[in-house]
Amino acid sequence: MVVNLSKGANVSLAKVAPGMSRAVVGLGWDIRTTDGAPFDLDASALVLGADGKVLSDAHFVFYNNLRDPSGCVVHAGDNRTGAGDGDDEQLNVDLGGLSPDAARIVFVASIESADERGQTFGQVSGAYIRVVDGDDPANGDSSVRFDLGEDAAMETALVFGELYRHESGWKFRAIGQGYTTGLAGVVTDFGIGVG
Repeated sequence: MVVNLSKGANVSLAKVAPGMSRAVVGLGWDIRTTDGAPFDLDASALVLGADGKVLSDAHFVFYNNLRDPSGCVVHAGDNRTGAGDGDDEQLNVDLGGLSPDAARIVFVASIESADERGQTFGQVSGAYIRVVDGDDPANGDSSVRFDLGEDAAMETALVFGELYRHESGWKFRAIGQGYTTGLAGVVTDFGIGVG
């Protein structure tokens, strides 16, 4: 069962894939228009406490810090071109292994050097986030998907969605919140000092 969410909607992972203990979070996009300058989008994740702030700076998982301190949130590597079909970047999450202090994991896509290159999400189409059962990743039928749509004309970073604890399990929420201040603006909001 593939569950397609609209902005703001959420779903329990137990309803999509009962017993899911590991999640593969894939982000994908297509470059719609460009002036020929390289266009590099990056996926990242922030592991947050109940206060909505990162547990520590090391809980910001991205291409220069491929895992959180617990090793439960792991970035699969940087795709610098976005070429090809399917997910452009993925993060693997061991839901069962996460510390009880980890209340939410927020997933972000940002455009590398967006200001210098004059690039925004208005030049991107087909952007999506999906969550697949990491215990059975070949079974794409057990997944949640949120297609971003065309609302992000001027934004250079987007909070695509989040996994969050709910009662004894995990839920996924489609967010789609844009930032014109890039990745620095996102991480500052979640408690990381940018110097």
